[in-house]
Amino acid sequence: MEPPHFVMFPFMAQGHLIPAVDIAKMLAKRGVTVSILVTPKNGCRVKKVVDRAIASGLSIRVFHLRLPCAEAGLPEGCEHFDTLPSKDHVLNFFKATAMLRDQVQDFIARVNPTCLIADMCFPWATDVATQLGIPRLVFHGTSCFSLSCVNLLENSSFFEGIASDTEYFVVPGLPHRIEITKIQARGSVQELNPESVEIRKQIFNSEEDAAGTVANTFQELESEYINKYANIKSKKVWCIGPVSLCNVEESDKAERGNTAAIEGHECLKWLDSHAPGSVIYVCLGSISRVGDVQLMEMGLGLEATNRPFVWVIRNASDAFESWLSEEKFEERVGGRGLLIRGWAPQVLILSHRATGGFVTHCGWNSTLEGVSSGVGMITWPVFAEQFCNEKFIVGVIKTGVRVGVEVPVQLGMDESGEVQVKRDDVKRAIDELMDGGVEGAERRERARRLGEAAKRAVEEGGSSQVSMTELMQDMVRLKASYSDKSLDATKLDEISSLISTPVN
Repeated sequence: MEPPHFVMFPFMAQGHLIPAVDIAKMLAKRGVTVSILVTPKNGCRVKKVVDRAIASGLSIRVFHLRLPCAEAGLPEGCEHFDTLPSKDHVLNFFKATAMLRDQVQDFIARVNPTCLIADMCFPWATDVATQLGIPRLVFHGTSCFSLSCVNLLENSSFFEGIASDTEYFVVPGLPHRIEITKIQARGSVQELNPESVEIRKQIFNSEEDAAGTVANTFQELESEYINKYANIKSKKVWCIGPVSLCNVEESDKAERGNTAAIEGHECLKWLDSHAPGSVIYVCLGSISRVGDVQLMEMGLGLEATNRPFVWVIRNASDAFESWLSEEKFEERVGGRGLLIRGWAPQVLILSHRATGGFVTHCGWNSTLEGVSSGVGMITWPVFAEQFCNEKFIVGVIKTGVRVGVEVPVQLGMDESGEVQVKRDDVKRAIDELMDGGVEGAERRERARRLGEAAKRAVEEGGSSQVSMTELMQDMVRLKASYSDKSLDATKLDEISSLISTPVN
């Protein structure tokens, strides 16, 4: 009997592409054939990891789609969100992705898979799957806590009744008391334009007809909010994370998502030279473009702590590089400061025994990677749902300290030159996280326990392993019902034997 065949269709941004490839590997380890739909340049970013998975015997195939850049008003070859010239091109990018519909539909019709797992940013994928009799699952790539917040506010008049953009209010209907401002909940300082409102509306509507949600989370982390989101949507949620933990080999950790700007062994050698739990790791995500003056304040705050740190700097301007050179910053911090320009092997760094704290933008992938590594976090949200994730880290699981960001940066691309976080704020937050007396010790212990729970969740018999088995069996049954075919007990047992046990 042919094994189930799942199609993964990730959005063209690192925070979406990376977990999608991890999910593909996890499915393939359970005996599923997986096809990944990407554009050529996105395929190049994950080629090494995927090629190793295929070489190990996993049934993964990559198929390239042509993104119609020129037709959508984008520069040719602009196939990834982090390559957009400016925030003015965001709607063009979504227009280009919508024009992929015919290619995706032709592929689905040709291979007739068991299931399509499509990113939330492709609302039209539900219609494609429905027309072809294929279950479509939504992949959001964020927490059920944030999804619950967004849905509660979007689906009621409460949000519209908040006049002030910056006044804190309590999100209604949550198990915890969560206070947030209107612009933080919106993830933007500006009201959405009509085109963006329409995209959000399409995303919400497409979820109504989807078969459910695949979530990169685990029961022990946010069970109340998994249940809350499932009740809000009246849909099943399969929690299979943290998906980053499927990367066991050093090479997979080092090359996950993109080619690192530093060799994995070089990074490990530097970390090996520092005491356990002493290093602060600083990374504000793949999209964020922090202004020069804010970067300077961050650097001076790190220097003032007198603690070892790894600082990932992306999209740095010539002016900032000149500042680093003129100030002899790297010489001043000497062997206790490692600056990485470009992509960093984040999972490799976070999982190292020397890493004791994580300054993060609160993207959900990074948040989960911090949780999985058992480290406390300093929250520095930038935009989108990251402010909601900050509330979860600080107010629900209580493993983090706020650095003090109040206002989102439009689409993560800071062009204002304003400074929200001073060097003293950076030092205070780091000292509080790494020391913090009794409260700090309790915070670190909570982080450690959650890290252990994350690892148990993905082990055999763990909550996420069980959910993965249910996901595959549910989709086989659902596809059979869509096809108006009976699935007798013998065939179901045969399928179950194929997909119930992970491949080591």
